[in-house]
Amino acid sequence: MKPVPHITTIIPALNEEASIGKVIAAIPNWVNEIIVVDNGSSDNTAGVAKEAGATVISEPRRGYGQACQRGLAHVEASDVIVFLDADYSDYPDEMDLLVEPILSGQADMVVGSRTLLGNPRDSLTPQQRAGNRFACALIHLIWRTRYTDLGPFRAISRSALELLDLRDQDFGWTVEMQVKASQRKLCVREVPVSYRRRIGQSKISGTLKGTVLAGTKIIYVILAAMIGQRFAQ
Repeated sequence: MKPVPHITTIIPALNEEASIGKVIAAIPNWVNEIIVVDNGSSDNTAGVAKEAGATVISEPRRGYGQACQRGLAHVEASDVIVFLDADYSDYPDEMDLLVEPILSGQADMVVGSRTLLGNPRDSLTPQQRAGNRFACALIHLIWRTRYTDLGPFRAISRSALELLDLRDQDFGWTVEMQVKASQRKLCVREVPVSYRRRIGQSKISGTLKGTVLAGTKIIYVILAAMIGQRFAQ
């Protein structure tokens, strides 16, 4: 008999008490484990998440990648890890679109692309759209892997994730995952996913400082990976 797969969802969260309960409620009931990593919130994000049924872990050191790493350290046994934002911009009920290709052996990693569907124009800011296009074009130029998005809603097999040895602690986590998947020639697919305006203000694209820092870090991660690969050859 084929073993039943174990699915874990990791949700980094920073001051998302208005949205985290909605996110957790929309996650399919076949997900075995929901881990919310409270990344130093000053509101009641942790309390709302616990009440909604999630396992809540504290990671006071700020950083998206730092929170993801903390959540992964808590996972003991899982076949597929799904990463999801806490702001209710993604549609958790579409999680099967990301998980099924992995369970059926068609992919090692699946990225939910917010640009492949006719999502509302204001669901992504102009700077998000421009940054996505530039970063994806750069990855394609260097590694010939075609991405359309660096979206946070993604799934990856536990074995593939361990191969990537991700290190970034903040804005570069998602692009590092995609770059290293290209370098290691993993089977990666993109699937179109729905997207809506987030609840509350984004910590990254919602401010000029956040936008500049994130954009700079993404470019740095891509170029550093390219240089490191060439020195290793």
